[in-house]
Amino acid sequence: MEATGRITVRLTPEMAEMVQRLVDSGEYANVSDVIREALDGFLRSRFSSGNLNRVTVELPKAKVIELEALVQDGDSVSLDDAIRNAVREYTKARIKMP
Repeated sequence: MEATGRITVRLTPEMAEMVQRLVDSGEYANVSDVIREALDGFLRSRFSSGNLNRVTVELPKAKVIELEALVQDGDSVSLDDAIRNAVREYTKARIKMP
């Protein structure tokens, strides 16, 4: 197992409640997972190369479940990969690519 560091973060009561709701809904296993994912996205946006743009997509839960099934079936290596493939295919169908 990889060594990890510990950082304490103080949240407003409202933020703490929203984070806990994500855990209670079953979307995340624990509070640390929520914070790690949020921090990962923030750091990626700050330190990504100038050749990439990050896009945030909000999808209906049913579509996310369908994409997760692609990952479980081995059609994609991750949810991000499944979304990139879907966007790539949509773009090819709509825009004439060389």
